[in-house]
Amino acid sequence: MRILVLGGDGYLGWPTALHLSARGHDVGLVDNFARRGYDSELGATSLVPIATLGERLAAWHRESGRLVVPYIGDLCDPAFTHDVVATFAPDAIVHFAEQRSAPYSMIDQAHAVYTQTNNVVGTLNVLYAIAEVNPGIHLVKLGSMGEYGTPDIDIEEGWLEVTHNGRTDRMLYPKRPGSFYHLSKVHDSHNIEFACRAWGLAATDLNQGIVYGQETDETRLHPDLATRFDYDAVFGTVLNRLVVQAVSDHPLTVYGSGRQTRGLLDIRDTVECIRIACEHPASPGEFRVFNQFTEEFTVRAIAEKIRDAAGGDVTIATVDNPRVEADAHYYHAAHSGLVELGLEPHLLSDTLVDSLLAIARQHRDNADPSLFDPSVRWRATSSPVGPNAVELVA
Repeated sequence: MRILVLGGDGYLGWPTALHLSARGHDVGLVDNFARRGYDSELGATSLVPIATLGERLAAWHRESGRLVVPYIGDLCDPAFTHDVVATFAPDAIVHFAEQRSAPYSMIDQAHAVYTQTNNVVGTLNVLYAIAEVNPGIHLVKLGSMGEYGTPDIDIEEGWLEVTHNGRTDRMLYPKRPGSFYHLSKVHDSHNIEFACRAWGLAATDLNQGIVYGQETDETRLHPDLATRFDYDAVFGTVLNRLVVQAVSDHPLTVYGSGRQTRGLLDIRDTVECIRIACEHPASPGEFRVFNQFTEEFTVRAIAEKIRDAAGGDVTIATVDNPRVEADAHYYHAAHSGLVELGLEPHLLSDTLVDSLLAIARQHRDNADPSLFDPSVRWRATSSPVGPNAVELVA
């Protein structure tokens, strides 16, 4: 297949492009380097050094003998988006190219507006490019389990059958997201479903849980193929952040009670889920939804697993929760679709010691402990959360 990966220079887009290329697909990637720009803005960087895109592509060609074709530009430019889709002529488009941090979207009005404009407008331009160039292109869009929120009923895979006043209908599962970032993902889902219904497009929405890990079979081949390892309080996922704290002799900071439940998956399962979705496309007119995670843990349980695996004098500390979310909640989400298509999940126990902790120890001198503390509050307050806090102005 010919597969175009949008956001192909990012944390997940880059290893996905390599994984698809290694499986024999012709791969192109699109990026505007916005993610690298967020590092400059926030004074943060990946724990594991990452090469330039040119160095990455050259290393992949040397190691695999295969080419990945780069296109540099912004999806918010409709002409660029149309031209890339027309030029590369993909069978499938994998869409990672969005601002992906909930805290970043909650810094202030400007960051909220940027997040929603970048994410929603970019996706709309992709939908129009597909409709105009080739409606048969299968769109694989990365959503988020955070779109659902934490309802007091079971979470289904995208759709819900509802009976009301004696009549039954199938409708999109109601969403109650917890940040302006997650709201942008909900808007994307609704726009994509409408395009499938109105224009006959085919799309798979992958509502992804928290991804952990930094290594895939392909990124291990050469240091220049490494992907990001974000650990800061804005872009670092909870598990990666706690792992770096554990090797830095810093208490593992748990927000609130730590009884919030999260769905997680290994980065190797992320790239494999995308391959499976591309190779088993949705039908024309179908908006297909998979919940993409393999295990569920409370945040406190994650911290305890890391503490026990790290050994030594690692401790767990509770800090005020900067987010607006339930302290504890019911959480039961269906996630069988990808397994039925062939996913063989890795477990946290397979990765934590030999990969996550080992990599964090190898690069711990690159860690900046001042980036650990939460720096953005969901509610306006007169006292910032930490030394790098940014006030949210109501």
